[in-house]
Amino acid sequence: MSTSTAVQTYDAAVIGAGFGGVYGVHKFANELGLNVIGFEKADGPAGTWYWNRYPGALSDTESHLYRYSFDKELLNDGHWENTYLTQPEILAYFEDVVDRLDVRRHFRFGTEVTSSIYLEDEGLWELTAGGETYRARYVLNAVGLLSAVNMPDIPGAETFDGQILHTGAWPEGIDLSGKRVGVVGSGSTGTQVVTALAPEVTHLTHFVRTPQYSVPVGKRPVSEAERQEVKANYDQIWDQVKNSAVAFGFEEATTPAMSVSEEERQRVFQEAWDKGGGFRFMFGTFGDIATDLEANEAAASFIRGKISEIIEDPETARKLTPHDLYARRPLCDNGFYETFNRDNVEVVALKETPFKEITPDGVLTSDGQLHELDVLIFATGFDAVDGNYRRMEILGRGGEDINEHWQGQPTSYLGVATSNFPNWFMVLGPNGPFTNLPPSIETQVEWISELIKYADDNGIKAIEPKQSTVDEWTETCTEIAEATVFTKVDSWIFGANVPGKKPSVLFYLGGLGNYRSVLNDEATAGYPGFSLT
Repeated sequence: MSTSTAVQTYDAAVIGAGFGGVYGVHKFANELGLNVIGFEKADGPAGTWYWNRYPGALSDTESHLYRYSFDKELLNDGHWENTYLTQPEILAYFEDVVDRLDVRRHFRFGTEVTSSIYLEDEGLWELTAGGETYRARYVLNAVGLLSAVNMPDIPGAETFDGQILHTGAWPEGIDLSGKRVGVVGSGSTGTQVVTALAPEVTHLTHFVRTPQYSVPVGKRPVSEAERQEVKANYDQIWDQVKNSAVAFGFEEATTPAMSVSEEERQRVFQEAWDKGGGFRFMFGTFGDIATDLEANEAAASFIRGKISEIIEDPETARKLTPHDLYARRPLCDNGFYETFNRDNVEVVALKETPFKEITPDGVLTSDGQLHELDVLIFATGFDAVDGNYRRMEILGRGGEDINEHWQGQPTSYLGVATSNFPNWFMVLGPNGPFTNLPPSIETQVEWISELIKYADDNGIKAIEPKQSTVDEWTETCTEIAEATVFTKVDSWIFGANVPGKKPSVLFYLGGLGNYRSVLNDEATAGYPGFSLT
């Protein structure tokens, strides 16, 4: 219930203050001249990067591309010390951006939106946030792809005398030096935490269920001359990015892996390994690693060879060596495998000796061994893509709950809207593009802004995609996904990391360039995929 006497009504409400939310508020308020309110449950901007303060947190997109491209001045004033940005640098970037764009005044920080309900008669959305009620014609959900924390349920957790932490909600100012630490999870976050903490703690135990393929990230200092060269070529750089598939700033390879000699394959892989970057290794070496099983095995075999070369103890190397397809989000690290040559680091293979229970003193595994710990860290990721929506009360036309609407699997048209939820838009919603995120986010926010302007210019009161269009887009995304190796392993890309969640296609894997063409065709034709009332 509202504590105010009158409900405040806005043209647009924006939920979230990461890349999508900040740009959305800027487009709506500064360019379209709309009356806008923004909500963010954190006490400041940066979205996922506000919360992910864990040791070693690093973007895996090169520094000059992990930023907004729409503002030339912002680009040319940008500064980065290394080839990749750390979490504190991304946080500082956002603090600067919200002030430069003058959007801070639109945001209510420390204010979580708990419900969004469509009022059909009024053609407005009613939002409850921080105990207050607000209304808006349009809602832009920029709630984040990776922000609904996934915490495993292990018996005995409440009895643990030490501290339990999750990397996605890391407390400020915590010092783990001299502690016995356990890290659960072997994805991007797990590898970063293990690598960063090992030199600081007394003992580190890495609990690994599914070993993953990882390549070096290639983090190194950048010279002023290199920065200036990038800035001088920004037009060409961003043009290439926006017309590429994964939008990571390299030309994707087209050569099939098996069309060259074994010697040439090894040379290409080694060159990519030396340069660094997970997406570069998977998509910049050969054109069919993500689609052809033989090509995929060639890349996987190369990485397995590196693991056995780097890790000195054969048993440790065995536990960390994957044998399935190289088909999850491609990982890169800053010395992960080298970390296991330290005397204070050990690995526990959870498929061989699963968790039995958490005790007051640590973790007991099925072989009867008690791993004594002071701190247990879960780097178990997120309920990705639709997780944050499912944790809010969201009711569309006729009071339909988003959880009912998405019962089988989350669906959308273009990753930006779903049927029966008028004037309700998503940034990185289900079946949006699988790429370096900032360019995809910019693409979606710009397109949604143009759609809203079109509606306002033409007296349109309600915009929602037709169910048939949503069904066709879901089918398109599924067909593309099934032509890749990604569907052949359990991965968070399909929601397989969350117990009880039905695995389903959550991304458009056709590439950013193709995605932008689809958006352009839809807009040019006058939005035929939408019901415009």
